[in-house]
Amino acid sequence: MGKIVWLASYPKSGNTWMRAFLHNLFRNPEEPLPLNQLGGGNLTTSDSGLHWYRALDPREPGTWSADEIAAMRLKVHENIAATVPGSIFCKTHCALFELNGRMTVNVASSAGAIYIVRNPLDVALSFADYLGVEVDIAIKVLGERFFELPRNGDAVTSPLGSWSQNVESWTGNPNPALHVVRYEDMLDQPVTAFGGLTKFLGVPAPPDRLEKAIQHASFDELRTQEDRAEFTERSPSQERFFRSGKSGEWRDKLSDDEVARIVGDHREQMSRFGYIPDGF
Repeated sequence: MGKIVWLASYPKSGNTWMRAFLHNLFRNPEEPLPLNQLGGGNLTTSDSGLHWYRALDPREPGTWSADEIAAMRLKVHENIAATVPGSIFCKTHCALFELNGRMTVNVASSAGAIYIVRNPLDVALSFADYLGVEVDIAIKVLGERFFELPRNGDAVTSPLGSWSQNVESWTGNPNPALHVVRYEDMLDQPVTAFGGLTKFLGVPAPPDRLEKAIQHASFDELRTQEDRAEFTERSPSQERFFRSGKSGEWRDKLSDDEVARIVGDHREQMSRFGYIPDGF
């Protein structure tokens, strides 16, 4: 039986970008890998995929209770690990905690984790677009402890927790099996950020191969692909999945009151990652 290497993050923090990089790194195609092939093969999957749960309970998913989904989740993780003899990367937005007496992540089926963290000031804007709600609502969601993202299309509910809960649950106890990377460093220092990831994974990545994978998974490339063909992971509320791919957009979009609310909700974790603006 194999093991899962988690690709964990709060939503809209760069998880899809990371998966695109990994596919282009490991597959090493001459041309950028098509976006809608990110779930192909035995390299990456998602722990919220409805098909994993249907294999355990053939009833109509709309009839499943939250407790029934929670009860299936650890078995789903075990089954995901069993699909490969080695390791498989698995996307999750679940916080790593106990919810209603059940753990949200099957630690026994895990080999390690990559956690992607992004400034919640920017996450609030991107998540509002994803949910199709006002920024004020997104700010409330980011601050809601034990929040569960409702079922959406082919994905079951995901217990995100608050932004701070999610970040702290995965990164609060550093260990050799955990690699943390900031979204902002992926943007500003891609060779260093992605190169550090390959070292963590123990994957030989000559400079030319690393740089090619970075280019094949760049925001401009991913957005161009989405313009050509609809990305299957785009939510019905979004005009496009790859919206801006920037950091610091909050400076022009959030009011001082909105910034203060986010900092007030998440000061401790924001401080850990250098996200608190001057004056707040």
